[in-house]
Amino acid sequence: MTDRARALGPGLGASAGGEGLRRRRRRRWLRGAGLAVAVAVAATAGAAWALYAKLDGNITPDDAAARELARYEKERPTSLVKDAQNILLIGSDSRSGDENARYGRDSGTERSDTTILLHLSAGRRTATAVSLPRDLMVQVPACLGSDGTRGEPTFTMFNSAFQKGGSACTIRTVEKLTNIRVDHHMVVDFHGFKDMVDAVDGVTVCLDEPIDDKAAKLRLPAGRVTLNGEEALGYVRARKSLGDGSDTERMDRQQRFLGALVHKVQSNDVLLNPVKLYPVLDAATSSLTTDPDLASLRGLYELVRGLRHIPTERVQFLTVPREPYVHDANRDQLAEPEARRLFERLRKDAPVKVTEKSQKFSEHSHDEEPNGESENGGTAPTFRGNTAAEDTCG
Repeated sequence: MTDRARALGPGLGASAGGEGLRRRRRRRWLRGAGLAVAVAVAATAGAAWALYAKLDGNITPDDAAARELARYEKERPTSLVKDAQNILLIGSDSRSGDENARYGRDSGTERSDTTILLHLSAGRRTATAVSLPRDLMVQVPACLGSDGTRGEPTFTMFNSAFQKGGSACTIRTVEKLTNIRVDHHMVVDFHGFKDMVDAVDGVTVCLDEPIDDKAAKLRLPAGRVTLNGEEALGYVRARKSLGDGSDTERMDRQQRFLGALVHKVQSNDVLLNPVKLYPVLDAATSSLTTDPDLASLRGLYELVRGLRHIPTERVQFLTVPREPYVHDANRDQLAEPEARRLFERLRKDAPVKVTEKSQKFSEHSHDEEPNGESENGGTAPTFRGNTAAEDTCG
């Protein structure tokens, strides 16, 4: 044994079975395990970031609308209640793109097939969705068209606003009609709606009679039916072949369907299950155009995180009170004073209630406090509508 080996002492690298070899192996194992953990963490973080980036990139920011609305900021209504939010949901009937082209010829224009003003109360105690009829006669302001020209103010059907000047024109029309500040907006097309329904594995509705609508390409049996995305789109868009063929009944059907969709999402714990949540988020964002503040996952998360705790019985759907237009029974006009009082209450974040039964609103109803009761015992005014808790098959 050399002097160096003696100096090192027994077992410190002097033999194959020595303690030194075991320590070196242990150090190599620890380094290898640490590297494996680091790689796994990096891979997981990388995958999570890739998924986040994909979803985040799905959303299209509506920068053009933001610029147009900024131009008219001084004439827009002001928000009265901090934390209350009003979101305008616009369903576009655009035929552009391969998926949407199957529903008709792309004329290069689009109208708002469905428009809903969604009011979220401060503290997120309630959510109230108000449908605005597409045939409602309204004053559409001078709006910037896609060709760069600005039109003149026009008294016309509500859904013409989207055709004349896109989402900005629709928002300005709604604000002038209601005196309610629109804080955010979302535009979704046919393809996005279908994907959303498919992502939650369909939505169940009940039909009083079979449906055979060639225009909507829809054939369904009577009774309880779970609709896939394609069927759901036909169901909410069909008009002349269902019921009395009126837009009133079509909006009622849309509201009941949306209530069933909300109920499905909440009852299946979609919002709490990442495996279920990802395809829903992917579908919801893929065909979504929003104001710049919402055009990110962070923006959408900030909006919806409080909605998980709103009970389905406090998610309400109704149509703005309206009546046949005096000069054309095939068009609508606001029914007053009911419509004005509804808008006032939403702007002040005061409660409203809905019932399936049609009720005449009283102009002399007491003004209530935010908890739904007035100082002198009055209750919130009631409008015809439904909630997400109601079973369409009940």
